[in-house]
Amino acid sequence: MTMKSAGIVTVGLILILIASAAFAAHPLITDDTGTQGKGKYQLEANIEYAHNDDLGVKSNETQAAATLTYGLLDNLDVTVGLPWLKEEEESGNAAATERGVSDLCIWAKWRFYERESLSFAFRPGVTLPTGNEGKGLGRGKTTYSLFFITTREWQPIRVHLNLGYIRNENKLDERVDIWHVSLAGEFAVTKALRVVLNIGQEKNPDQLADQEPAFILGGLIYAVTESFDVDMGVKRGLNDAEPDYRILAGITYRF
Repeated sequence: MTMKSAGIVTVGLILILIASAAFAAHPLITDDTGTQGKGKYQLEANIEYAHNDDLGVKSNETQAAATLTYGLLDNLDVTVGLPWLKEEEESGNAAATERGVSDLCIWAKWRFYERESLSFAFRPGVTLPTGNEGKGLGRGKTTYSLFFITTREWQPIRVHLNLGYIRNENKLDERVDIWHVSLAGEFAVTKALRVVLNIGQEKNPDQLADQEPAFILGGLIYAVTESFDVDMGVKRGLNDAEPDYRILAGITYRF
């Protein structure tokens, strides 16, 4: 493997790890305790574009994902998500591109406590190695995660806190134990429009890295109807371990 290919693999794995935590209401990274309700579905489709320029090496990532959620109980959801990735890296006159399906994600969310404006949930998850790890599109092994989620409401404001652990089993000599912490807020400007803010940090899977990826994100969610939302957001890196910026857009349909 060339140094350039190794760079694509490393950047790709970092981005996939971060993206795998993004099971929240798009464009948020931080999840909330809300569930669909027994017998109800939610279908999400989103696309993201990330750019990074570090020491003369430019990298771009495009990710498209489809996610289906089903309410097993009023307080218990199960979700399946499959992303598609395109990784591009350019340094001087050399360039490399990889594209394809990434790792399949399966997770559940159980809201185990709810009283007035405060609620708690657990979200265990697993990713299956459906992506090609040699191309930077997957990890090559099954991984596991567990997140603790808190939501507190003060209408028109909602605040969410996520504390997570990812068992990053992989074939690429990445760090195995990954922690995640993030905080998000939503402000209902009108009944249909919400402004969202998000900040967070995660352990770097690169064992040689001396920084942990940290981000800040701002965006909008607009309810076209009660069952159909559109959203967009911009995510900025707070240090060199995170891509310079990421543009996010998506749609959500509940039925």
